[in-house]
Amino acid sequence: MCLHPELIPPVPEITAKVAKAAFPKGNKYMRLRDELGAFYQDEEFAQLYPNQGQSAIAPWRLVMILIMQFLENLSDRQTADAVRGRIDWKYALSLELEDDGFNFSVLSEFRDRLITGGSSQQILDKMLAKFGDLGLLKSRGKARTDSTHILAIVKELTKLEHLEETLKSALNTLAQVAPTWLERMVSIDWYERYGQKVGYSRKTRTAEEKEAKAIEIGTDGFYLLDAIYHETTPDAIRQIQAVEVLRQVWLQQYYAPTEGTVLLRTEKDGPPNATRIFSPYETEARKSIKRSTKWTGYKVHLTETCEEDLPHLITHVETTVATTQDSTVLPSIHQALAEKEILPQQHLVDMGYTSAQLIVSSQQEYDIDLFGPVAVNAQWQAKEEAGFDLFSFRVNWKRKVVYCPQGKRSQSWKNSHDAYGKPTIHIEFHKSDCSSCPVRARCTRAPVNPRGLTLMIQADYEALNNARARQKTAEFNQEYSLRSGIEGTISQGIRGFNLRKCRYIGLEKTRLQHTLTAAAMNLERIYAWLEEIPLAQTRRSHFEKMAHRKLAT
Repeated sequence: MCLHPELIPPVPEITAKVAKAAFPKGNKYMRLRDELGAFYQDEEFAQLYPNQGQSAIAPWRLVMILIMQFLENLSDRQTADAVRGRIDWKYALSLELEDDGFNFSVLSEFRDRLITGGSSQQILDKMLAKFGDLGLLKSRGKARTDSTHILAIVKELTKLEHLEETLKSALNTLAQVAPTWLERMVSIDWYERYGQKVGYSRKTRTAEEKEAKAIEIGTDGFYLLDAIYHETTPDAIRQIQAVEVLRQVWLQQYYAPTEGTVLLRTEKDGPPNATRIFSPYETEARKSIKRSTKWTGYKVHLTETCEEDLPHLITHVETTVATTQDSTVLPSIHQALAEKEILPQQHLVDMGYTSAQLIVSSQQEYDIDLFGPVAVNAQWQAKEEAGFDLFSFRVNWKRKVVYCPQGKRSQSWKNSHDAYGKPTIHIEFHKSDCSSCPVRARCTRAPVNPRGLTLMIQADYEALNNARARQKTAEFNQEYSLRSGIEGTISQGIRGFNLRKCRYIGLEKTRLQHTLTAAAMNLERIYAWLEEIPLAQTRRSHFEKMAHRKLAT
């Protein structure tokens, strides 16, 4: 099976001859190159290179090398060795057999250029465009999305160790950049306190001793900050990143009610995790909790196609800080898919991505059926089968009135907003109608006041009501079962491509890592599709299979 051989750039004749002799039955990289050709053109990344100086390695080749690196989970040094010594890599990259490759540091420099030039997203986008041209990807089909947590390259420190390490980070940087100035600022006892590795604070201490140590560190930190921000101190010292991190951490962890007094903040009066720094060396990583999982790092959202007759390809990757809610990411996912012209007609997601507003906006803005369970009604009236919840009332949107289950008409209809700024409608009934109602106990627990309702706007109200009704049907469960495949994708990313752990430091570099991982996973899946390797089925134990047979009979 050959898709478009005329698009394949030429491979050096001697390289092709030796490669086919070494791999008479073919090879993954050789098959992909023969079937798909080249994904990238040099002019797409030309802005990353200067016009003068020594000749650079072809950009398209470097991009493919990065993807192949992630396909095999290699280090930069191992990748450079593979380019230099492996015949199948030379075949895929159109290199001569005698090509001696490059120094492994080129890969790090190229990744920095990709990030600085804003070209990271092109790696996946150009690949998807090629798949579309080859008929392997289509729009207005079905897609599914899910997220998973990503662990940053940070050591879990106690609060006291975190404070020590932050101050030491600033001192180490100042000792390197401005040693003469620092030597004038600190006394000899500082060398005794901060001249050793952090870790001795893990020794058993009482709570009082730990707090006293934290106050001592805080006092030293404020002294250093006062010296740094003194008018006689050179401005260059204040521009040091480690100094700015020290300033932010000290604002987050300490306060000084009076001059000369330093107090440690508690967890309650400290900043939220979304803004709190947890490592002086990885300032963008955040702590988060999702059910029983606690981690420091980031979160990645993977979106893939799920057509039965086509390979399942990852079409978008969104990397965020760990504290970002899934629902806030969905609009940017849809916008990115729209720009690539691969919007799905149905988007299968879990409850974290659904809300009444998102169901409506997805339909109105992108003509997408956002398919997934919505939050159940948490009102006590809904939990009690005999109670009258919000949807037990009949709403006449045209006349702006509401009728209760007993047929009583509302007294007022007021437009308002909730705590998040979303438009709402506040409804109140007549006090006399509610006080004499024979079923008042099923409607409200307020001892005197009449029943009040807070409604969403009409479109959101009806969308939520319809979604709750739909998810109770057998058809919903059968159609929604297709979403579970995204969990296999996340499992493949974690176990096959080391998706769970950050390779680099910082949010932008982590985004690039996830983009390259998605591109590598796509190539792996295209190869499996070309080789007609069937998708793996969910594994079940022998007893589980026996139980299924018994229950079925």
